[in-house]
Amino acid sequence: MHIAEIVAHLEEIAPPELAEEFDEGRIGLIVEGREEVGTVCCALDATPAVANAAAARGADLLVVHHTPLWTPVTAVRGQDAKVLTPILSHGINLYVMHTNFDHARGGVNDILAARLDLEDTRQMSLGVVGRCTLPLTEMVERIGGNVRVWGEAHDPEYLGVVGGSGFDPALIEEAVALGADAFLSAELKHHVARASPIPCIESTHYALEALAMETLALREGWVYLADTPRLTTLP
Repeated sequence: MHIAEIVAHLEEIAPPELAEEFDEGRIGLIVEGREEVGTVCCALDATPAVANAAAARGADLLVVHHTPLWTPVTAVRGQDAKVLTPILSHGINLYVMHTNFDHARGGVNDILAARLDLEDTRQMSLGVVGRCTLPLTEMVERIGGNVRVWGEAHDPEYLGVVGGSGFDPALIEEAVALGADAFLSAELKHHVARASPIPCIESTHYALEALAMETLALREGWVYLADTPRLTTLP
């Protein structure tokens, strides 16, 4: 398949116009490689490990959620060099689908809601509110544990979910207006937790978004490359 054909397909899955303004210039085909695409790999982040794994598998295209090139590149060294060297030297196309995939139907938040068995879902401006069919403990297990709760840890009736870093006071208020009595996201700040009118359930950024890229890869018949963050427990 020609790269232009698969780019058109990716834009159907996550239309670029759905992206937040800060993603301008940071999504889509950010590194051009060979024109013919046979093997496609998919990951949450284009880390050095993922880039090398994609090269080892003979990938023609690597699709990720987070761009590795957030700021303008004036020098290629350090982490940038470790990511870009295997991609450029092997002619791999690099495609980013970020907040446009968050907003898209069947995207990050819909996949997360489905994993938690939420029903009667209602769309937020960036996220989903749905009726809970599972106890909180089982929902926690489904996203791999590593969860903290600020507030009363009870089984919610309606849960607001935002993949990634979504603990924004305006989003929490939006979820409450849609009936949520608890809110799940990542990277909770102390002042947001204290001001929240409902319990805040904090998972990790990785746990709430990697699932979407894995599901996308499975759906499309691509190779999923998991690069789990390395966590060290200190005594």
